[in-house]
Amino acid sequence: MTIDLRNVELVGTRLRLRDLRAGDLDVYQRIFTDPHLTRYMGTDSMGVQAAAASFDAALRSRGESPRRKYTLAITAPDADTMVGTISLLVEDFGSNAMIGGLVVVPEGALRAGGIEAGRLMAAFAFGPLGIHRVWAGHRHDHPVMDTVMSGVGLTPEARLRQLYRTQGRWRDVCTYAALRPEWAATATAAERRILSLRPTAAREHVIAGR
Repeated sequence: MTIDLRNVELVGTRLRLRDLRAGDLDVYQRIFTDPHLTRYMGTDSMGVQAAAASFDAALRSRGESPRRKYTLAITAPDADTMVGTISLLVEDFGSNAMIGGLVVVPEGALRAGGIEAGRLMAAFAFGPLGIHRVWAGHRHDHPVMDTVMSGVGLTPEARLRQLYRTQGRWRDVCTYAALRPEWAATATAAERRILSLRPTAAREHVIAGR
């Protein structure tokens, strides 16, 4: 089976990840202009216009070749309303991709869906994108993200001191990673289906001889 890398859709048990659409702007702006929802992210909350510009850039990334940035909406499997977001950045060196930008609006039924969203994104990276190493990081004082990282299947690696500055202070970041052979051995049936997908067009960044 194949997947269109300009129109990504990944379906799990409790939620679905899909590419952003124009109608998602209001929810996207709500997330990235809210100091509470963004308080542990690597950037401060944005103004309305800055969030709109960020949203437009995410939409444009769908047409890039090769595509390096995937910003996906989180929805329920049987609904289309965006209730959160998660992103994947394919790095320019080696065979690495970084999961980031995970936010789920707190009042929805999917507020505890971070682990599944992260695992779907990891399966997407390891499967159709052919990535060997997936990593992620969180601010060192995040109260629950170490549990999320473990649930996604990422192993602790390092603490990077004062990596970025938000809310007027420098922040340490704890990093985690997974390697494709090890992670694939733990995949669920839904994740194995994603791992088996192949892109509809050749990928420039996919490792030769995969």
